Amino acid sequence: MTHTSPFAQQVAFIYTRDLNKASAFLTHKLGLRLVLDQGGLCHIYQVAPGAFLGVCTNREPPPEPGVTYSFVTPDVDGLYETLKARGVEFEAAPRLSERFNVYSCFFRGIENYRFEIQEFRDPTWPAATAAT
Repeated sequence: MTHTSPFAQQVAFIYTRDLNKASAFLTHKLGLRLVLDQGGLCHIYQVAPGAFLGVCTNREPPPEPGVTYSFVTPDVDGLYETLKARGVEFEAAPRLSERFNVYSCFFRGIENYRFEIQEFRDPTWPAATAAT
């Protein structure tokens, strides 16, 4: 049985006090592309086909964000080295979580949000598609 989602795209929003600083982090450190500037209040970046991350100033960021934003990649080690070279400070080097069967590492970014780069090692994880 095939399941088709009714949703065409996904956008997650995080909040900041300094949009320029947050946008510089997403552009220069993470290498994301700005796809929409919403009047200088929110900037939306494309993460992958159909997946976007918005950073906005229209709300106060939480003191301790309760979400981890995960970037899935088949090359955790390569991306770890690239981001480290761009000045991203990681909590630790990539490692395997046997509990979740993922290979990953974490870093803090905009307003203390926690970010992760990871590769699912579970063979039942759906592979990425070239959808736009």
